[in-house]
Amino acid sequence: MTEKDFLPNSYQNEPQAGKVKWKAPSNIALVKYWGKKEHQIPANPSISFTLDTCATTTSISFERKKIQDGFSFDLLFEGKPKEDFKPKILTFFERIGDYLPFLKAYHFVIETSNSFPHSSGIASSASGMAALSMCLMDMERKMDPNMDDDLFYAKASFLARLGSGSACRSIKGNLVQWGKYEGVPESSNLYGVQYPFEVNPVFENYCDTILLVHKGEKQVSSTVGHQLMHGHPYAQNRFRQAHDNLDKLKPIFADGSLEEFIKIVESEALTLHAMMMTSMPYFILMKPDTMEIINKIWQYRETTKIPICFTLDAGANVHMLYPDNVKDKAQQFIKDELAIHCEGGHYIHDHVGLGASKINS
Repeated sequence: MTEKDFLPNSYQNEPQAGKVKWKAPSNIALVKYWGKKEHQIPANPSISFTLDTCATTTSISFERKKIQDGFSFDLLFEGKPKEDFKPKILTFFERIGDYLPFLKAYHFVIETSNSFPHSSGIASSASGMAALSMCLMDMERKMDPNMDDDLFYAKASFLARLGSGSACRSIKGNLVQWGKYEGVPESSNLYGVQYPFEVNPVFENYCDTILLVHKGEKQVSSTVGHQLMHGHPYAQNRFRQAHDNLDKLKPIFADGSLEEFIKIVESEALTLHAMMMTSMPYFILMKPDTMEIINKIWQYRETTKIPICFTLDAGANVHMLYPDNVKDKAQQFIKDELAIHCEGGHYIHDHVGLGASKINS
C-alpha cells in the first residue's frame, strides 16, 4: 500500500454525534529503530513484542459543528483537562487531515487514561497514539461501512505512525515488524505488519517485567535522539546491523532457540545506547541502577541457566524478558534482587498481548 491507498472514498454516512472507545497497548522493540527521515519514516526496520498490561484507553465523543473552520477538541487526561498535551494532538490532526477529512467537521472530546502512572517512566506515546488512531478509524468505518479489516488496521497503523513512530507497532500483536525489509515482502515504512513467519510457542506467552529505575521525563527526548543519527559516524553500520539481526531472528523465532534470542536482544539494547553515547552531542540515559540490574541478570542467568534477559528502551528503565514457564522463579528473583534498584521499589509485570481492542459502552 502507498499513501494514496489511505485517502478516503466519499463517505456514505456522516453521523451527527456519537462516541467510540478503544484500548491500545505499549510495545517493546527487540530490534530497535533509532533514526528517522521526514514524515516519521524509520531509518531502519524494527520488530517488537506487543504488550498487554501497559495500555492506554481513549474515548472520543464527537458532535458536528455548524462551521468547519479548523480542528476543534477538548482533551481530558485521567478525567482532568490537560492543556500541555493539546499541541501534540493538534500537530497530529494537521498531519492526518488529508487522510481523515471529516476531522474539521466535528468537535471532539478526547478522554484518555493509562493503566500505568503517567510519571512511571514508561513512554505512553505509542499506546496513546495507537488508541487515538483506532478511535478515529472506528469513526471512519461508520462512514464507510464497506471498508475491509485489512485496510482498517493498516490505515490505523499508518495514522498512529504519524503521531509517534513506534505507535504503528501497537495496533496488532503479538510480533509486529515495521520498516521496509527485504526478508518480509509485505513490510512497509508506512505502517507495521504482523510477523508473517513461523513463531515457536515459547514466544507466544513471553513475559516482560518493566523495572522502573527512573520515573519521569528523560533529559534528552527520543525525538532529539533520533535526529542525532543524521551524520552519526556509525549510523550506516548500525542500519545494516538491524537488517542482519532481523535475518538472524527468523530461524530463532521458528525453532525457539532462547540462547540465540538473548544474544540478539541484549546486543540490540546496548547498541541503541551506544548510538546515544557516540552521537554529537553525546548523552547517557542509563543510570547506575540500570547497570546494576544488567549485571545481576547476567550473573543470575550464568548461575541458574534460567533464560532471562534484558532489553532497554530509550531511557533508564530495564525490560526483563523471560518465557512463561520460568515466571515464578524470574519474578521471585526480581522481588529478592532487582526491586531494590527500582525507584520506590516499583516494577510492572506484563506479557505479550494481541493488540488494540474496542471497548463497547
